[in-house]
Amino acid sequence: MKVTRNTPNQLILSDTPWFIGITLVFFILAFVGAGLFLASEGGEGILFGIFFALFGGGMGFGAFCAFVRRVQVILDRNKDSIVIRRQSVFGYEAVEHVLSSLSHAEIESTTSRSDKGTSTLYRPVLILDKGMSEGRHPIVEAFSNGRGAHQLVDTINDWLPARKVDSASQSA
Repeated sequence: MKVTRNTPNQLILSDTPWFIGITLVFFILAFVGAGLFLASEGGEGILFGIFFALFGGGMGFGAFCAFVRRVQVILDRNKDSIVIRRQSVFGYEAVEHVLSSLSHAEIESTTSRSDKGTSTLYRPVLILDKGMSEGRHPIVEAFSNGRGAHQLVDTINDWLPARKVDSASQSA
């Protein structure tokens, strides 16, 4: 997620997964193209080619539907609002909260254990401490590794009016 606007009155954060979307489109085209090529050869390859195109293309389309989601978060002082917009293949959703209810942003973490050791993943959440929307509101649904979530939380907390808070990790 990146900052697309950072002014005293408005902070806009946006995530459009172009790389994964384009990669999955090429994946779909490769499987469908190869399957149609095999089917066009005729003979015994027709059924295999059709199956290859449908199965491979279907897997790619399923992955596209699952992983390609556009997220935009708008914090607007003038309107006293927070708008979280999510768009996917299945539709569009916008959730609005009152900005004056926003206490701070912090990191939510989850740890998984495997044979190779432990792995910690993070996601940014908005903490609303009053009003109808009181509670923890994740900006993105998925957890990820790296410093991106921490940088996003720091940006939000720096933008909030003179209420610098500790964005220490919280376990989910």
